Amino acid sequence: MTTNTTTTTNTTPDTTPDTTAAANTLPLFYVQPRPLNASLHGNLSLAGDKGFAYAAKTNAVPLVATELPTACRHFPIVFTDGPQPAPVAVLGVRAGENLFVDAAGKWREGTYIPAYIRRYPFIFTENADRSQFTLCVDEAAASVVEGRDNPFFDEAGEPTALARSALDFCRDYQNQHAYTTEFSAALAEADLLVENRADITLAGGQRLALSGFKVVDEARFNKLPDETFLRWRANGWLPLIYCHLLSINTWPALINHVQPAAEGEAK
Repeated sequence: MTTNTTTTTNTTPDTTPDTTAAANTLPLFYVQPRPLNASLHGNLSLAGDKGFAYAAKTNAVPLVATELPTACRHFPIVFTDGPQPAPVAVLGVRAGENLFVDAAGKWREGTYIPAYIRRYPFIFTENADRSQFTLCVDEAAASVVEGRDNPFFDEAGEPTALARSALDFCRDYQNQHAYTTEFSAALAEADLLVENRADITLAGGQRLALSGFKVVDEARFNKLPDETFLRWRANGWLPLIYCHLLSINTWPALINHVQPAAEGEAK
């Protein structure tokens, strides 16, 4: 399915928010994404409830702009450190630990589930000039199963409501991603993003450190030229900055869920 668009641990080594897939260039979570096609996927379905075990070993995931007003009440929102900064939700303070997914793969009740996680196993791929996007599905996902209970295609080979809904979700996500990228680039260009770290002491005295991320320097933000401030207000970017700054208040709630590492892991 294709769419066209014109939208552009102890205090040993620090832990870093990880939003990349290890050892390859595939996005986080994705192992074997392929274009959704009736001839290949006509007999496949999406399992009703496979939970979120696939997200249990990531301590951060990307966010898009429309999520920030909700996400800021549940997670610290920080920006990745690199040439193309992006907002991410901090889900844990150790590598390979998501404090919002339990051992059964269930998401913590009453807390927001980021769109990046809800989108899985679907994703868009784009052509060279980014004018065309193709809906793909991760064939390796535990939620992609044989059968006709919740199929991607009907008996005539046409996309079902499930597939059309996935297409719409991914299209909206892609548009928001482009808008969010523009916002993040403006923060970097204005030199508002500064390196930061979280130093954490647990109740038992164990110390953890999370680094490798950036935050908005509030003092620099308050000194923005009037022209820039007004332009950002027109672009709808000011509320996003306020959401980021408010989200810092969620660090204590996140830390309250951190369990001390076993003695052998703490060394």
